[in-house]
Amino acid sequence: MFQSVVSKILFSLVALVSSLALASCGSLMPKEAPGPVYDVRSAVVVSGPKVPPAVLAGVGDRVNKAINATVRKEVYPRVVLTIRVVSVAKEQGYDKSQSSAKITVDAASVDDGTVIAVSQFEVLSRSNLSDASDEILAENISARIRSIFTLSPGSE
Repeated sequence: MFQSVVSKILFSLVALVSSLALASCGSLMPKEAPGPVYDVRSAVVVSGPKVPPAVLAGVGDRVNKAINATVRKEVYPRVVLTIRVVSVAKEQGYDKSQSSAKITVDAASVDDGTVIAVSQFEVLSRSNLSDASDEILAENISARIRSIFTLSPGSE
């Protein structure tokens, strides 16, 4: 029994030292340069007919509030966002509490309309309340867009 306790303590100590060593190596690695920053002026959300209206309205409201709350102190390329909700799948998983959405965001130049940035991603969300699942999915999509385009969260 004593050997079992000692071996568990030694294993824990080795695991701790290993994780500290790995953590210190991560700080030696060069950090990835931040992506380009844009002065987002407005956003529009579009989709096909099978996307819940609460998701579209929720994303549009949240992203536009974030755009209005974001103040840029430097001059960046001015863009407008077209957010495409490509697909939404609801009631996934063994307990039917997961939703997912595939999103494409185009950033078009305000000056000449050319698309200068494109982002594609998938968002997963979970809700035990079916009434709230569309709002939670909309918030998760909006949070991802705020992160990608360096937007302030905005006020509710």
